[in-house]
Amino acid sequence: MIARRFLGALLLLAGCSLTCNQQSKFLIREVVVGGHVYRYRVWLPARYTKLRRWPVILFLHGSGESGSDNVGQLDGALPALLARGPSLYRAVVVIPQCPTDREWYGEMETQALAALDASIKEFRGDSRRVYLTGVSMGGAGVWYFARHPARWAAIVPVCGEVVRQKDDPFPIEPPADIKQILRTPDPYDTLARAIGSTPVWIFHGSDDPVISPKEARRMFAALRAHHGNVQYTEYPGVGHDSWDRAYSEPALPKWILAQRLSARR
Repeated sequence: MIARRFLGALLLLAGCSLTCNQQSKFLIREVVVGGHVYRYRVWLPARYTKLRRWPVILFLHGSGESGSDNVGQLDGALPALLARGPSLYRAVVVIPQCPTDREWYGEMETQALAALDASIKEFRGDSRRVYLTGVSMGGAGVWYFARHPARWAAIVPVCGEVVRQKDDPFPIEPPADIKQILRTPDPYDTLARAIGSTPVWIFHGSDDPVISPKEARRMFAALRAHHGNVQYTEYPGVGHDSWDRAYSEPALPKWILAQRLSARR
């Protein structure tokens, strides 16, 4: 009797283990940058296995999700969509968190890229299929991170800005290379030159009261002027929260995962 119960328990545990391994999940990880510990999350898709290499998406949240609890960045946009529909994006997704009163540049860029590199190594990421996306403050981060095109197979900025309004200064000084872009006569053109042939899909709402859609339109025009690989979706009548529409676009996951660095280099 005891042997039967023991065998039954083992079978139950084995079944649970198999089921759990098939479920999509977030993991907790951390990196140390500049003497500071930054915690982040990693999304593993259903049926994740180390027997293959995986595409990797770096997601940058908006200002409303800033903090240090390593939870807030999961509230909304792409992470919330992954939790509801785990089969939509078949990729490892890295989700760092930016502290309050900081933004995605300087040390925050360094910690996000450190989390990305650590995740690529730990979870067998495919370095030819690394993608960048973000919303609002994170959308601005996407534009700034994109100045390093050798890293990205594609970028997806959602309601992000390039040039800040005069009444909205940077919380701390940005690094020299970002300042150099912003101080040129046409920052959109300068950034478009830096982005080059990196595939870009831009999203914005036409009625966004927080970040003007003119930012998206000007970057779209600049990229097209340089024969960039770019497309733009603007949602009529939609305000700042255009990210739910964007990440739910049926064609977006397939488009992202079809891009590869090796196709351009």
